[in-house]
Amino acid sequence: MRGFKSFATATTVRFEPGINAVVGPNGSGKSNVVDALAWVMGEQGAKTLRGGSMADVIFAGTSRRPALGRAEVSLTIDNSDGVLPIEYSEVTITRTLFRAGGSEYAINGTPARLLDVQELLSDTGMGREMHVIIGQGRLDEVLTSSPDERRNIVEEAAGVLKHRRRKEKTLRKLEAMKGSFTRVEDLTAELRRQLGPLAKQAEAARRAQIIQATERDARARLLADDLAQAQARLEAGAAEDHRTAQLREENQVALTQARAALATAEDHHARLNPQLSALRDSSERLASLEERFRAMDELARERERTLSTMPARGGQDDPEELHARAVRARAEEEELEGRVRDAQDALRAVLTQREETETAEAVAERAYNEASRVRADARENAARRAGKVSAVRSRLEALAAEVERVDKDVAAARQRVQTTSVQVTDLEEELVATSAGDDTLASTHEEHTRAHLAARTAVEEARANEARAREEMARLQAIVDTLALSLEPEDATAWAIEHGAALLRDHLHVERGWESAAENALAGTAAGAVVDDLDSAVDILRGAAQAQAGRLTLTITEGKNDDAAAAAREAALSAAFETVRPDPDAAVHALAVVSWSGTGSDLAGLLKQLLAGTALTVDLVTARLLVAAGAPRAVTTSGDVITECTATGGEATAAATLTRQAAYQDASEQLDAASTAADEAAVALRKAESAEEEARARAEASGSELTARDSNLAAATAQLGALRQALAAARADEERAVTRAASLREDIAARQAELESFAEPEENATEIPDDGELTRLSRKRDTAHEAAVAARKQETEARLALRTAEERFRALSGRADALDNRARLARERLEREERARQVRAEHAVLAGQVAAAAVRALAHVRSLRAEVAEQRRRVEEEQHGAEGQLTHLRERVDQLRTRERDLADSTHARELATARARMEYEQLATRSLEDLGIDSATLVEEFGPHIQVPTEDGAVPYVRAEQERRLATAQRALARLGTINPLALEEHAALEERQKYLAQQLDDLKKTRADLLDIVAELDEQVTLVMKAALSDISARFEQVFARLFPGGEGHLIITDPENVLTTGVEIEARPPGKRVKRLSLLSGGERSLTAIAFLVAIFMARPSPFYVMDEVEAALDDVNLGRLLEIFRELQRSSQLLVITHQKRTMEIADALYGVAMREDGVSTVVSQRMSELRE
Repeated sequence: MRGFKSFATATTVRFEPGINAVVGPNGSGKSNVVDALAWVMGEQGAKTLRGGSMADVIFAGTSRRPALGRAEVSLTIDNSDGVLPIEYSEVTITRTLFRAGGSEYAINGTPARLLDVQELLSDTGMGREMHVIIGQGRLDEVLTSSPDERRNIVEEAAGVLKHRRRKEKTLRKLEAMKGSFTRVEDLTAELRRQLGPLAKQAEAARRAQIIQATERDARARLLADDLAQAQARLEAGAAEDHRTAQLREENQVALTQARAALATAEDHHARLNPQLSALRDSSERLASLEERFRAMDELARERERTLSTMPARGGQDDPEELHARAVRARAEEEELEGRVRDAQDALRAVLTQREETETAEAVAERAYNEASRVRADARENAARRAGKVSAVRSRLEALAAEVERVDKDVAAARQRVQTTSVQVTDLEEELVATSAGDDTLASTHEEHTRAHLAARTAVEEARANEARAREEMARLQAIVDTLALSLEPEDATAWAIEHGAALLRDHLHVERGWESAAENALAGTAAGAVVDDLDSAVDILRGAAQAQAGRLTLTITEGKNDDAAAAAREAALSAAFETVRPDPDAAVHALAVVSWSGTGSDLAGLLKQLLAGTALTVDLVTARLLVAAGAPRAVTTSGDVITECTATGGEATAAATLTRQAAYQDASEQLDAASTAADEAAVALRKAESAEEEARARAEASGSELTARDSNLAAATAQLGALRQALAAARADEERAVTRAASLREDIAARQAELESFAEPEENATEIPDDGELTRLSRKRDTAHEAAVAARKQETEARLALRTAEERFRALSGRADALDNRARLARERLEREERARQVRAEHAVLAGQVAAAAVRALAHVRSLRAEVAEQRRRVEEEQHGAEGQLTHLRERVDQLRTRERDLADSTHARELATARARMEYEQLATRSLEDLGIDSATLVEEFGPHIQVPTEDGAVPYVRAEQERRLATAQRALARLGTINPLALEEHAALEERQKYLAQQLDDLKKTRADLLDIVAELDEQVTLVMKAALSDISARFEQVFARLFPGGEGHLIITDPENVLTTGVEIEARPPGKRVKRLSLLSGGERSLTAIAFLVAIFMARPSPFYVMDEVEAALDDVNLGRLLEIFRELQRSSQLLVITHQKRTMEIADALYGVAMREDGVSTVVSQRMSELRE
């Protein structure tokens, strides 16, 4: 199976003897195996194959696999026992169906008909009824079918169905032969009736023969007289042609001399042309040089003016002003630095004052506390003293922590000062180095910009060239497409090409300019097709007529080798060319410009047969001369065809096929050249674009580098100013941190002294003060506290003032250095501008020198141009004189040509007269052959005017008037006889012979019909015997099988018409055990299936076939009935091969081989097999 339903790939299934079980899930394609068997055995019903049309058996494709175009199934049957009536041990039946609708059968590879397949299988009981294939639904069809349909199944199993069909076909033919038999009898009678009148016509024909002999003799003598007169006129014209030929020869000599003189003058004139062209080219080149030097002069002068004008400086910085601003900034910075020092001094004074007030406050506090302690007891005094000691120690700890933090600030400030100083130095050096490369980078960017502009111009030119090339290619492509479309074969020619023929023009090669003439010479065959032999031509014509494709012209190559006639025509053409001697461009041999591009003598011979003796000319005059000189045929490029007897032409024909083919070839070559040019232009464009991209990248890179340099320079300058400010701020922070550390250390020393004073023991206890003393000490303490608060406020204000002064100083720090740096850069820029002015001045001087050189060169070029103009004038005058001489010689040549044409016209007139005389003579000679069957020479010799006329009274001299009267008398006698059937004698004899033949054939038909009827009767007797035996055996088998499937039940086959076995039907009567019903429609589903199986199995047992196919016939059976059916299967496998499609496990267990059918992911079924004997072993 290949391409059949779900079996898209080639699948081979070899079934084993015995029971073969095909298993697989639903939808996997098991039933497709059954359909394949039915289809290859000749099944014609699409519904039987579970399809809507026969094309549904072809694999329709899936989402992963495309549809196929054909389905093919081959069934191989082992015929070693000789059951099939064919001398092969194996018989392979193949059926192929194409999606287009075609279908093929083959037996052992030999094409066959469906009838051949069906008759081959019918001898084994496998006929068109397909009773050996029990498909799904087949069981119910057997029960519901009519008795006659069941008889057909029995007939097929008995092998008599084909004989009955043949008998029916024979009887139909005999019935149809009745009409033909009647027509033969009527025709025989009609022939007998026609014989009487035809005998009378034969008698009249005999009388007419005598009169026709007299009429023929008179007509022959008159025709011989006409031929003699025509021959005399031809001889008189020949002398006149000879005199005209001499005059033409003399004129030809004079024309040759004049042409030689003209050629000499033209040669002299031609030699002057290159001199004049060279002088013109020199003049043009000098004009170009003059223009170039003039432009160079103007450009140099413009360059000189441009370079002489110095560019304005614009709003640039003045270095002196910048230096003055730096001095002022430095003075202001020094002033702010002084203010910072004053603020620091003020802060130190405030700090001193704050310390003093705090000390006074502490003294007052101590005095007050001491007085209070005096008044307290010793314990309170000790506690107060311990508290003070603790406070001083806490203060010392806080001061120590502050000193440590301030020391870290000092170290950090010193690190910042060092780092910032290094950065400032590095940045200043970088700025100096960057400024040095300004001029080089700017000039590089300018060069890259100019190169980019030039590359962009080149890209635009290349793009324009590429567009023009593409437009030209598109134009030529349109021409090629139009010509290709016009060359497509039309009507039936296209159909013939598809069915084996070839276009004749594809094998022809014609030199340029002669295509139209060659096609007219080929008489319309150039646009047609060519085939090998006559049989192929007839087949194609028949097929084209059946397909209604239209008319076509076919040229046959077989047997067209060179022959004497073609050689004679070609020799006559060569002689005509020798006589006329036309211009080679005006006329050629057709075979010289048309050649066959293929191989083979038949093809070359065909071309010679078509074109031998044909001349191709450019005009009618040359064609006329060649034909008059003996050329068999001449064809002009306008489509005129001239022969000795015919002339065809007039209006110019449309473009011939060969002309269009030549134009197509030229256009194709031009298209190839244009395509190459377009590709080269595209390559040039890509190169130009690549160069432009590289130039643009270089320009952008240099511009970006220049911009980045300027940005980096500005950023570095700003960064330098910021770094200098940061350096000044770091130095200020370092100084403040050092000052603060010293102040804190002094405070720590005071607190330590205070702590030591607390450690000394009291030497003398003072007396306890009174309340007034305590009040005084309290007021003193409060006053000291207020003074300390005021001192701390002054300290805060002093610190704020110091911070403000420091911020202003920090803001102005480094400004003077930045201004000095800008002044230095401005002075350097002025120096560069001065150098640039010097360079421009030098370039201006150089431009002036170039302008002066251009003026001198311009003067020299103008001088040379004047000399060339003078030489050109002299050569033109000489050329003018040569042209006058040429005109005179051409007029002389034209006069001689005019005389030549006049003589040619005179010759042509004579040739026409001669041609008319020759045509008249040839017509008379043709009449002699056609009317009398005698050639002209013989006629004149035997019936000419010099021959006497025989009469009843003796021979008399020829007198034309007498012969004309004799002819008229004979013609009147024939007229009086009326219409004469000249074939009456032959027709009478032929009709009589045909009447005898038909009478014999009619007698044979009667005997044959009687013999066929006897054979049919004998065949009916044999078929009756075979059918009786088959019905008896099948009925007995049915009762046995039914009893086995329905133990205790009864089943019978009833013959509806026992007296006429050939037309009887077969009824089934079934009564399962325990039921009295006999109607099949009242049985259950399982009982109906078993009954149908019993009927079919009875047929199988009575008349075995090589194999049987059962598609899920046991699906509706219970386990008990399934077991009974399987016993029947085991019995059937002894004589036949069983193929069972099943889902039942028990069926699989009794199988000799299992075939698993599965559906792959791509929607294609596959088959795997397993012999059960191998598993059991």
